[in-house]
Amino acid sequence: MEAATLQRKKLRSSRRSNAAAKSDFFDGLPDDLVVFVLCKLSSSASSPSDLINVLLTCKRLNRLGLHSLVLSQAGPKAFAIRAKNWSDSAHRFFKQCVTAGNIEASYTLGMIRFYCLQNRGSGVSLMAKAAMRAHALALYSLAVIQFNGSGYSKNDKDLRAGVALCARAASLGHVDALRELGHCLQDGYGVKQNVTEGRRLLVQANARELASVLRSSAAWRSHHYQHFYACLTGLVSCPLLSDFGCNVPPPELHPANRFMREWFGSGRWMAGQGMRLCSHVGCGRPETRPHEFRRCSVCGTVNYCSRGCQALDWKLRHKVKCKPIERRLAVDGEAVEELGGLVEGEEGDNMAVG
Repeated sequence: MEAATLQRKKLRSSRRSNAAAKSDFFDGLPDDLVVFVLCKLSSSASSPSDLINVLLTCKRLNRLGLHSLVLSQAGPKAFAIRAKNWSDSAHRFFKQCVTAGNIEASYTLGMIRFYCLQNRGSGVSLMAKAAMRAHALALYSLAVIQFNGSGYSKNDKDLRAGVALCARAASLGHVDALRELGHCLQDGYGVKQNVTEGRRLLVQANARELASVLRSSAAWRSHHYQHFYACLTGLVSCPLLSDFGCNVPPPELHPANRFMREWFGSGRWMAGQGMRLCSHVGCGRPETRPHEFRRCSVCGTVNYCSRGCQALDWKLRHKVKCKPIERRLAVDGEAVEELGGLVEGEEGDNMAVG
């Protein structure tokens, strides 16, 4: 009996020792290895919760998860916070990532501050910080601000600066910036008019858009393969993509654009101030003063922050809804005249369709 009791005690002691050894395995890992793993996790995170859940696991992971190397590697989807979840703690997390040198955090927080929190100077500064490190979206967003004079008066537009920023973003592969630059050259907007070069850039932008869709969407590629083969071989005539009417799946929203859409759709923004959102559903930018955005020159019922947004919205929905104005209308409480199918608002900058 005593021998059996002693054997059971030894067995229990052995199990406790094994359990202790297992629990000590993680504690035995060096910090630099754990930080390396967390960097991989933050860069590939598909949502903010992927990173936040790790921080809540234990004190050690919380400490190492907030390491500057981990925060600097966080990808765009790690900052895809919903507008309803915005809080001081979320703001602090963004600022920690900015301090760690994360350019995605700089851009996203810059957009949120500029448009949602109406902290214009700080927002532009953060976007500029990302732009100086060749962040294409930041460069293009700053170009849109320059084209519209956002945050200031209409006399503060700097079209030449907008064109320069678009050119830089386009050189980094940003399709909307390339499309915007093409329209600027075609219309002589902020740059000497060159219709041929502008048209070439528009075709190039559409070709890049097509290449992006073919790389990312196997289902779309399979469904449209035969049609595009016929186009490329000349069997049928087929204009390319957004500017010329060929339907492709809409691009995935950047977290900053989705945040703005949710923020202003939640009622936090006072529409009674006479300002409107960009009519392209994937944008989310609001006017920073009345009549800042330009209207469609045919129907006058939609407005856009940029020619890039107009081209995308034309493809997605406006093409089937756009109808010419045939009588005097009142826009935003002000009388406007029909001028050969054009509607002139306060600022007098209208966009041609198509």
